This record gives sequence, C-alpha cells and structure tokens, in this order.
Amino acid sequence: MTIFLATLAGWLNRKQLDVINYLHAENEILKEQLDKKGVKLRLSNAQRYKLAKRGKKLGRKGLMQYASIVTPDTILAWHRKLVALKYTAKRMLKTDRQKRMEVIQELCVQFAEENMSWGYGRIQGALANLGYNVSMTTVGNILRARGIVPSPERGKQSNWKTFVRSHMDVMSVADFFTVEVWTLRGLVRYHVFFVMNLAKRQVEVAHIGCQVNGAVMAQVARNMTDSYDGILRGRRFFVCDHDPLYTKEFRQILTDSGVEVIQTRVGCPQQNGYAESFVSAIKRECIDHMIFFSEKSLRRAVEQYVEHFHQERNHQGLDNLIPFPNIPQNDSEIGPIVKSERLGGLLNYYYREEKEVLEAA
Repeated sequence: MTIFLATLAGWLNRKQLDVINYLHAENEILKEQLDKKGVKLRLSNAQRYKLAKRGKKLGRKGLMQYASIVTPDTILAWHRKLVALKYTAKRMLKTDRQKRMEVIQELCVQFAEENMSWGYGRIQGALANLGYNVSMTTVGNILRARGIVPSPERGKQSNWKTFVRSHMDVMSVADFFTVEVWTLRGLVRYHVFFVMNLAKRQVEVAHIGCQVNGAVMAQVARNMTDSYDGILRGRRFFVCDHDPLYTKEFRQILTDSGVEVIQTRVGCPQQNGYAESFVSAIKRECIDHMIFFSEKSLRRAVEQYVEHFHQERNHQGLDNLIPFPNIPQNDSEIGPIVKSERLGGLLNYYYREEKEVLEAA
C-alpha cells in the first residue's frame, strides 16, 4: 500500500510539473509576441499584488525558474512595497478640506480656459462669488501646476472652441460623405455635399452626384453665395477640411462674396466636429441600413433624413430640443401616443395628439 501511495504521489507531482512547464512555455510565447509588436505589458495594482503574494512563497530560486512575465527582482520588490504600505500608507479617504480644494482647482482651470483675459484677481473674485475664499497666490499656484500661463500670454492664444461658440451665428460648416449606389453601370460611388448653419443646426444639401470635380464645385460655390437664395447668405465664416475638392477656385468664389474660408488642421476632424457628427448620425441611423439602386432613391433617403433631423430629432447640443418641430411639443401625459414613420419605419417620431384635435374628433 505504501509503495502504491508513493507511486501515485510521484505520478501526481509529475503531472503538476508538466502543467507548470506548459503554462510557463505558454507565458513565454505570449511575452515574445508582445515584444515583437512593441507592446509593453502593463499590470494593475491588483495584478501586482497577486503576483507578489504568490511569488514570495516560491522565493528567488523558484521565481528564477518559473517567472516569465517580469523578473524575480521585480516581483520581490513589489512584495517589499506591499509590506511597507501595510504599515506606512496614509488614509485613502479624502477629508472635506481635500474635496473642497479639488473643486476649487477644477473651477480655477475652467475659469482660466473659458476666459482668456481673466487674471488671478478676476478668478479669485469669481471663486468668491461661489463661496470659495482663496488668495491670488493659491490661484496662481493651481494654474501654474496645470501648465496654464498668466492672462497676458494666455490672452494671445486662440481657443478653437471659444472661437466657434462666439461666431456660431455667422458660421457654417461643411463636409462630404460617400455612398455606394447600384446602377446599370454597376456599383457607383456618389458624393453628398452638405452645409450646416451652426446656430440653428440647419442642414442644406448642396450637391449629390457621382461626377464631382473642380468645375462642379465652382458652380456649387456660386449657388451657395447667390445673393437671393444662397445658403451662405449672411454667413461670415465657412469651415471645411483640406479635401482636394475644395479647390482654389471654390475658395476664391466664397472669399469674393465676403465669406472667409477656414480650413481645419490636417488630421484634426474634431475641429469640424459638428459636420463630422452629422455624417456619423446619418450613416448610423439611415444610410448603413439601406441599399440604393438609383440616384433617386439616394436623394429621397437623404431628403427624408434631413427633414427628420430638423423636425423630429432631439439635439443634445440644443438642450435636447428639436430645432424646427413640425408638431408642437405636448408636455401633457394625457392623450394617445402617435407614431410617425419615415423610410418604412427606419426613422420614427412619437408624439401625443393635441387636445383640440381630440375634442374635434
């Protein structure tokens, strides 16, 4: 019996060793793959704690044999830090004073970034209006720690977000997006060019076509700047990216009509965020769910979505309101709910019937 138990124990030990050797080889392979891709393994504090706890039991000799993710010295160093932290760590709970100072720091940064001309004294006064009494020195220390320069130099810097907000009433943004359409010639790529009035979130489709070149864009520019019904009438700024379709002739026509063309930096789509957001929305909510077999079907889908965008879709940038509601919004919870559909139920709008309609019925 003793011989049998000894044999069984030896067999189990060999099996466990085989499992350990396999896992060790697997870890080494995964580490080699990460090294080839130039990816550095980043462990969380919880993962370091787990390795340090297990590694201490193995000791340096065992770690030299089995550790493959990090070096034995690193694991033992983590263990020493955990031991030291147990006796010397400060309380993790923040005091009321610390929480108050964090709020003051965030407000200082917010005031400085949103008001380029405000100095330390002006920010100190704004904080006092909110019940936070701090010194100008404290304000200066907070801003310097965040890398924010004093007001004279900060006032010379241009903040794109502030510029857009201050000129929103006279600014339009534009962009293209492409759609693949099945025609008698096969699959053809169509370009949709639109312009958005930022203040009203009003979108105008300026051109839809498969033939887009300098001559076409020049005619589009003349149409947009028409003194009678051009969609850029009353606009001072036209924001677009560096797409080659915005030719020199196109930009010159807009400039001659009094519209300044502002082209965003290359690789910075966020500078034209409103236009990019519309492209994302129309593709996500409409275009990506349809197959088009003619230019007519594409035009109908775009027109229907634009109407939905204006009359039925809530906009978070406008306090979740509808820009041009076709049906007056009813705050009452009384009355039947009506569903309005577009494009076969792809775009839906829900509203309550007005009381006058119900009474007349």
